[in-house]
Amino acid sequence: MDIYEAIKKRRSVRAYKDKKIDEAVLNKILEAARLAPSAHNSQEYKFVVVKNAAKRKALAKAALDQKFIGEAPVVIAAVSLNPEHIMTCEVPAHAVDVAIALDHLTLAAVEENLATCWIGAFNQEEVKRILNIPEKYKVVALMPLGVPNDKPRPKRRKDLKQLVCKEKFFE
Repeated sequence: MDIYEAIKKRRSVRAYKDKKIDEAVLNKILEAARLAPSAHNSQEYKFVVVKNAAKRKALAKAALDQKFIGEAPVVIAAVSLNPEHIMTCEVPAHAVDVAIALDHLTLAAVEENLATCWIGAFNQEEVKRILNIPEKYKVVALMPLGVPNDKPRPKRRKDLKQLVCKEKFFE
């Protein structure tokens, strides 16, 4: 699949079929995340891959009871190992680094005819408890992964002219 086609096709899915993901396919998708760039090429993150049904359901409950999270055959927790690192530009490195890696993951999932949904609405401490993540780290996002069980809706996006400024910022 062409990268532009994958970008157009990628969407947030909140319904998944009860179908396991082949381990080789899962590893290909995780490899895409591993290849992502990061600040200083340090890759200061880990991905906790959760297949256990009880843990997936517990994560769904910790994510404000979003049941579809537990219905996906895999949930990936993206964990920053250095949440205190602030880049020179005054932006937290972990948020950028993990976002780049997860974006690689989401596009690789599209290539494999799988779907994802970026989850930022969850109880940090509860997810850490469920997955045995030490207090000093930060869970940046949860990402269910599976075969979509819904119909795609057209994407609504702003016009490019509303998002792009040339040569200088304007509102």
